[in-house]
Amino acid sequence: MRIWKYIFIGLGLVLSLLVLSVFTLPDKQLHLIACDVGQGDAILIVYGSTQVLIDGGPTNKVLDCLGKYIPFWDRKIETVILTHPDSDHYGGLVEVVKRYKVDNYLDNGLDSSNQSYQVLRKGVGSGGIKAYIAKKGTRVGLGKMYLDMVSPEEAKNEAESNDNSLVIDLKYGNFEALLTGDAPKEILNTISVKVPLEYIKLSHHGSKTGTDAFTLDNFMPKLAIISVGKNNYGHPNEEVINLLKERKIKTFRTDETGDIEILSDGSSFWILH
Repeated sequence: MRIWKYIFIGLGLVLSLLVLSVFTLPDKQLHLIACDVGQGDAILIVYGSTQVLIDGGPTNKVLDCLGKYIPFWDRKIETVILTHPDSDHYGGLVEVVKRYKVDNYLDNGLDSSNQSYQVLRKGVGSGGIKAYIAKKGTRVGLGKMYLDMVSPEEAKNEAESNDNSLVIDLKYGNFEALLTGDAPKEILNTISVKVPLEYIKLSHHGSKTGTDAFTLDNFMPKLAIISVGKNNYGHPNEEVINLLKERKIKTFRTDETGDIEILSDGSSFWILH
């Protein structure tokens, strides 16, 4: 009788996994998730069975987000993009490239003497990952989704780190999102994209260096996302919050709501957070 007990337990586990697999099959819509990684940035894009991760936050907390939105049997991330080598953007990527098979890795080409960043570079270099330098004009195409780099023209060592931040214009049908990294407003305000934008990830955690009235009036976003955690920098800036309120722009913050998920079919979008 004991052997039959174990057989039934085994069959139950198999059945449970099959049911779980059915309910987590990928759909054909775009999922755009601002991961709650604390004071940092991590944006996960899920499109069918394809995933793109933009930045990884400061710690391994990004792994919780990946585990939540990527099926447990899928251990591959097709593309990882690092906007710039600041620790609150690359810290979590060290473990990501260890635990997931990454096909492609893009960054702005600049180095950092930070030891943890060197660990990341070593992981990318030794992991069989195809590495590319991205700049304005670089395009990543995945089915009907396109990621266009719209800044910088070319990263420069002598420039401020945030000035070199990759800015990404995500297009999926009529849905368009601007993912700004930490780019300053002086750069963002020179960028031309379709307006009104459906979505903008506010630059530099909602600081006033990344957003002003011209920025919001230029892009006219329907939705603003602030990726932020507990900090001593005053992020997000109160003036920026007031500008958003004055323009009645729907705004969500990861420190208040956790992960923020947007779903789009290319025509409309819904907030699922």
